[in-house]
Amino acid sequence: MRSHSTALGFALLSGLLFPLGLAPFNIWPLIPVSAGCLYAALTTSGTSRLWSIGWAYGLGLFGAGVSWVYVSIHIYGNTPVWLAVLLTAVFCGGLALLFSCQASLFWRLKSRHWAWRVAQFASIWVLFEWLRSWLLTGFPWAYAGYGALDSPLSGWIPLVGVFGCSWLLVALGGIGAEIIRNRGARHYWVTGGVSAIVAIAAGMVWSVIEWTHTQGEPLRVAVVQPNISLRDKWNRNQRSVILRQAMDQTTALSAAHDLLVWPESALPGYLDQLEPAIDVLTTTAAKEGATVITGVLTRDATDSYNSITAFGAGSGLYHKQKLVPFGEYVPLETWLRGLIGFFDLPMSAFSAGSPDQAPLLAHSTVIAPFICYEVVYPDFVAHHSRDAALLVTISNDTWFGNSAGPWQHFQMARFRAVELGRDLIRGTNDGVSALIAADGTVKATATQFTEAVVSGEVQPRVGTTPFASTGSLPVWVLSLMILLLGRDRP
Repeated sequence: MRSHSTALGFALLSGLLFPLGLAPFNIWPLIPVSAGCLYAALTTSGTSRLWSIGWAYGLGLFGAGVSWVYVSIHIYGNTPVWLAVLLTAVFCGGLALLFSCQASLFWRLKSRHWAWRVAQFASIWVLFEWLRSWLLTGFPWAYAGYGALDSPLSGWIPLVGVFGCSWLLVALGGIGAEIIRNRGARHYWVTGGVSAIVAIAAGMVWSVIEWTHTQGEPLRVAVVQPNISLRDKWNRNQRSVILRQAMDQTTALSAAHDLLVWPESALPGYLDQLEPAIDVLTTTAAKEGATVITGVLTRDATDSYNSITAFGAGSGLYHKQKLVPFGEYVPLETWLRGLIGFFDLPMSAFSAGSPDQAPLLAHSTVIAPFICYEVVYPDFVAHHSRDAALLVTISNDTWFGNSAGPWQHFQMARFRAVELGRDLIRGTNDGVSALIAADGTVKATATQFTEAVVSGEVQPRVGTTPFASTGSLPVWVLSLMILLLGRDRP
């Protein structure tokens, strides 16, 4: 890099490329290209530039990849434009600091041998993705591995999960950077090219293996996408209208379906407030042998919960465990409440459910439920799906508006289905609602921002994928071992 400003511009542009490899664009090769560009920038720059290069890359990645939080802050948080822009910039800029730390650590540990160096770069990347999954309650978004979903590497997903796929894609980027940098050296082309071909070929071979097998007959499912605005949902004057819609659609759909799924907080009130309507829905569904699963708010003497319940021919109640900061609870609440509208969003005072809750049942079929944000935590989903034959996730992505956010969320839900070898039902208020097969194929879906019913079949399955058995631990351990063993000896 000739100058510091050139290096920063190159890093920023490289980061901007990264989200194009994720949904809704899905140009997956841009993920290794983006990572390879950062690798090249770090290996050709001096120590004084590392921190800023890493930050510039992270700013591009998060600025383009997750700046949709602006929609929630400004439109639904009633925050002035200037302040919403500032808060979004602080959010993205703060996340970008993690790439500054990655860059610094890579420089300190990097080996003189190019193969070890590439492996170290990929390992550090994965460990920092893991760090993002829990630091400050966690933001497990925009992982490199999600690019593998619709790529030749998809066969690796049920073996190594999203972190393992991140390692592979980032390593491919590092290999490419080394080949270009040393294009006159034949052994780089041979070693690097063979490694890339083996990784892709293995992924294609793994993709034909069916790790889980069917259990019983398929279930006929209807997913209701009501497309109700947030303002109407919590308007007391609209409660009777929304409940009447639920009753009418339950009556219409129960006869032809085994399972009806409504989105997050689909019923406009607390469960105890809606008991007469719930009793009617239960009787209607049970009469036809159908199970209704819906999001609903619940409360006890001391706490409120964002919950999902099953009734009719099914049963169960689950309280959300992974709460969204500011959306469902406010950190430092006594200081922040009342400062701006964003810190007083509707329904932002929930408590987390306990970690030992039972799954839902639809007749005898065990269903693992996940509410909104929970489905983006790979090991959390794996842990709570061990005895389940189906996965269901409900959400209200209205908060993200017409941005990449809902599509990224949808991609992550599809990824969970492949990781665990389970069909997945996804119900949202205004999209993307869908039925997803165990191999990630979208069986049926609905257009965003429309009132619709997604109808089709899902297949209960048993058995475990390698990832379901081990989780991400092997990838984390391998990454740590590479960092320790790959260091040059004095």
